[in-house]
Amino acid sequence: MRKNLVIFFCFIYLLGFSQQKDDPKVGLVLSGGGAKGLAHIGVLKVLEEAGVRIDYIGGSSMGAIIGGLYASGYTAHELDSIFHETNFNILIQDDLPRSAKTFYEKEDTEKYAISLPFNNFKIGFPSGLSKGQNIYNLMSRLTMHVSNVDDFSNLPIPFFCVAADIETGEEVILDEGSLAKAVSASGAIPSLFSPVNIDGQMLTDGGVANNYPVEELKRRGAEIIIGVDVQDSLIDRENLRSAFDILTQIGNFRTISEMKEKIPQTDIYIKPDISNFSVLSFGAGEAIIDSGKVAAKRNYAQLLKLASRQAEPPVKQRKKSRDSIQITSLKVEGNNTYPRSYIMGKLKLKYDTRFTFNDLNLGVNNLSATGNFNRISYTLVPNEGREDYTMNMQIEENQNKTFLQLALHYDELYETGALINLTRKSLFLTNDVASLDVVVGDQFRYYFDYYIDKGYYWSIGLKSRYSNFDKAISFDFANENAGLQGIGVNNLDIDYRDLTNQFYVETLFQQVFSFGMGAEHKYLKVTPESFLDEEGNVVNRVFEDNNYFSAFGYLKYDSYDNKYFPRNGIYFDGDFHLYLFSSNPDFAEFSIAKGKLGYAFTPLPRFSTRITTETGFKIGNDNVNTLDFFLGGYGNNPINNIIPFFGYDFISLSGDSYIKAMLEMDYEIFRKNHLIAGANIANVDNKLYSSGNWLSLPDYTGYALGYGLETFLGPLEVKYSYSPEARQSHWFFSLGFWF
Repeated sequence: MRKNLVIFFCFIYLLGFSQQKDDPKVGLVLSGGGAKGLAHIGVLKVLEEAGVRIDYIGGSSMGAIIGGLYASGYTAHELDSIFHETNFNILIQDDLPRSAKTFYEKEDTEKYAISLPFNNFKIGFPSGLSKGQNIYNLMSRLTMHVSNVDDFSNLPIPFFCVAADIETGEEVILDEGSLAKAVSASGAIPSLFSPVNIDGQMLTDGGVANNYPVEELKRRGAEIIIGVDVQDSLIDRENLRSAFDILTQIGNFRTISEMKEKIPQTDIYIKPDISNFSVLSFGAGEAIIDSGKVAAKRNYAQLLKLASRQAEPPVKQRKKSRDSIQITSLKVEGNNTYPRSYIMGKLKLKYDTRFTFNDLNLGVNNLSATGNFNRISYTLVPNEGREDYTMNMQIEENQNKTFLQLALHYDELYETGALINLTRKSLFLTNDVASLDVVVGDQFRYYFDYYIDKGYYWSIGLKSRYSNFDKAISFDFANENAGLQGIGVNNLDIDYRDLTNQFYVETLFQQVFSFGMGAEHKYLKVTPESFLDEEGNVVNRVFEDNNYFSAFGYLKYDSYDNKYFPRNGIYFDGDFHLYLFSSNPDFAEFSIAKGKLGYAFTPLPRFSTRITTETGFKIGNDNVNTLDFFLGGYGNNPINNIIPFFGYDFISLSGDSYIKAMLEMDYEIFRKNHLIAGANIANVDNKLYSSGNWLSLPDYTGYALGYGLETFLGPLEVKYSYSPEARQSHWFFSLGFWF
């Protein structure tokens, strides 16, 4: 009997032991592949559905970004939501919001098509099309809940990623430090993103050195390897359409060859069908994610079997990120030239004040928009036992102080122009900028600006501008403004030349307000071509050839999200000039005041509406007609008091006062392609306000229909305009940034 009991209990024990799970350690390796790496999210969804517990994650490039976020505690569903809400065009291009730029920086980025380093009279090239700042900002926000984790093995899922040393090409394993910085370095696609400096090493895309780090996972103790391969396959010559395609193809030679040895080391190999997508196909994100799900489902039986061998995974709740934070101290490293106060001013950092992450990103963007820094990295470390944070910031100053910038433009008034700009930062002072524009083409022009940027204190500047154009005007207009009688001509060609020099002081408020005042010298010369009078005599007449000296003040507010095709925001520009002296012997003191108010809003997706009103008037002397208001034509950068107006040619309407309103409706039929309809009305006359005529029905109306395209050279615009009272139409064409 005792013997039978022993046998029975031994049988029960052996049966129970045989049912115990061997609980293998499962490693997940995620390869790089740019946008194709979004397929990893689809695979993760299936792994969660099958109940597979991941014990270690290793990845390169996009595999590092998605793997790092998953290791920090996000679910596959949360990652899906994040990447669906992300605008990859802004993320990749470092397209800083316009609100992050000062007025000087807005003008700088909205005038030049190409900007190149130009140190020691040698032209350089950027290390990448993008600094990757927007990607880092996003990663920093998403990984804030693990910002106090220095060792990646202490993440909810232990993690490492691979980068490549740009100097040696050697593989660099990143498994400690800042998670946001590590995955940003691993995802720094060569030529697209600048390398990332970590501990003195310049690191780039991990796919360059090891795009499928399966060996490292095994070395760290993973017993079962699940591998997701989203690498490119080789393509034929017909599809090699760009330099980027060729560089990618060359890089694929090595990775495809290496996969012959790596695939056998993978226990469950998942290869999504991403042949129809490229490394930049972020617009097809949903389809790419689905391809990952489909590929993982083909291995579903293996995944279920693996999950059955695992013990129940521990429940690890991701600590939710806060909506706002409080920063009580700032530690800055790498600021050798720019003082701490300058950095704090650009960040708008005030201690003991709560920040939203949008506020924080805006501050970092303000700093980045200066162009003085190659990269700005930061971590928010919670202070032990408290609810506030210390901001640890590492900045890499831009050693390029001189830039050569280029642009092209054509319009109906100035015709063809090629802009060459030389900009020098820190010429005499750390925070000064000297910039010289020279425009060569049909009309020579230049623009010089020296500016000492003191942020929200009073800044000081000097400006000098020379502008000229030739334009045919009607004789009636010339007679009204120059008193020409008894001349048998219908049209005159005038030569308009303006030289303006200014000294000014300026202060900024909240990036969108600018208030300034100063002194101005203006030399103005307006002459018509020589012509014959009714008796056959040659007539040379000068409309204007005088110097003017004035004091001025201005107030600007600009929250438009785009200078040329604004969708949202408000614009105001008020200007007052008091003309005190002149070389004209008949001169008497006078003033000119003008203001413009614009409002843009988007009531429907892709449909924007812009409403603009403006006015101007002269106070005092009537003898100087050349500084009156001249309406007509189309343009975005007029000088003096030349005002665009649909339905009339340039300089067709004039008076010492005017009032104008305009409505534009913009439908973005495709991305960056705009169909625009506009209408404007105006009253233009002498003594418009004192006579009360500004309250009457408009004397002048015009309508326009046009097409606009945003290009890297600037906007391309074609407009057809018509005036019913003049019964005439005009075509206006322009290409490139206005300058």
